[in-house]
Amino acid sequence: MNILDAILLGIIQGLTEFLPVSSTAHLTIVGKLLGIVESGELWTAQIAVMQLGTLAAILIYFRNDVFGICASFLKENLTRNRLPATQQSMNAKMGWFIIFGSIPIVTIGLALKKIIEGDITKSIFLIGIMLIIVALCMGYAEKKALFLRTIHDIKLKDAIIIGLAQALALIPGSSRSGTTITAGLFLGLNREAAARFSFLLSIPAVLGSGILELKKAIPIVSGEDFSSLLIATIISGISGYAAIAFLLNYLRSKSIGIFIYYRLALGCLLLFLAVSGILS
Repeated sequence: MNILDAILLGIIQGLTEFLPVSSTAHLTIVGKLLGIVESGELWTAQIAVMQLGTLAAILIYFRNDVFGICASFLKENLTRNRLPATQQSMNAKMGWFIIFGSIPIVTIGLALKKIIEGDITKSIFLIGIMLIIVALCMGYAEKKALFLRTIHDIKLKDAIIIGLAQALALIPGSSRSGTTITAGLFLGLNREAAARFSFLLSIPAVLGSGILELKKAIPIVSGEDFSSLLIATIISGISGYAAIAFLLNYLRSKSIGIFIYYRLALGCLLLFLAVSGILS
């Protein structure tokens, strides 16, 4: 991976991590076109490290939310002033929601780690299939959603269901934001609330996988490639921040239709390329 590759991949990672179009899909497609996808294990590690840049974007953009959640959670659960769960503030409850909502992806991710890191999950055919399947689910959710609930109406059950949807994003082409926003819409959340909780819920999973894969990437990535990976990570943070701001503003007044049509078109194109042997 050279510097230009790193800049391009960083921009793609940042933009597509938060837009419901699948960052892994886009990175893998571009990586294969550039000829830099050497092995499933190494590529998975590089993507996870780049996601640390988008994690920084989340923490900076939602810094007030994150600080409020952490402060309230610690105060109301780990001090002498500990409160029963039913009497805790919404911020403290949100901490519990994020913890419980993260259990599915952590459990499934660790259990299926070898499969996730394998070459099958970098299959263009599989990515194309998942782009289409999730797009159809997004379309159905958009049609049936009530859009009545805000982020303050989220309950523990909602967090667990959205957490299960997040675990589906372990399949490339699904999209973490795509699956979680879709689940949120099915639960009656408005689009902005579904996206906001999706981003907050991603923090533990991205942090955990990023640190785990960073430890793995350090000994297997050469010095020059590691410098490029660092550049890609920084660029992904900058473009990721812009993507968060855009999507939240966009969803206040518009549907997710444009992303649905984009996923369908890209998915069909990838299936054609995979079946024809042009890209595998």
